[in-house]
Amino acid sequence: MSKAEKSLRRLLSKPTDFTWSELRSLMEGFGYTLKVTGGSSRKFVKPASVFAIHESHPHKVLKAYQLRALIADLEKEGEIQ
Repeated sequence: MSKAEKSLRRLLSKPTDFTWSELRSLMEGFGYTLKVTGGSSRKFVKPASVFAIHESHPHKVLKAYQLRALIADLEKEGEIQ
């Protein structure tokens, strides 16, 4: 199992300690590019889709609602089943 597969499996388990760096690595693995839009707002951009998210700070752990939204968007885009 590759690192990307492990990271995706971890995301789908909705852990309480999924970090920003894990998210960034996962999204880049799907071909998204990170765009800083202002303040702590971020966008992961791909030619046909955009995922907007707030970068957590000072702790770099994502909230449960962010994980749910990410999973739903990745399913909608056909990245995951």
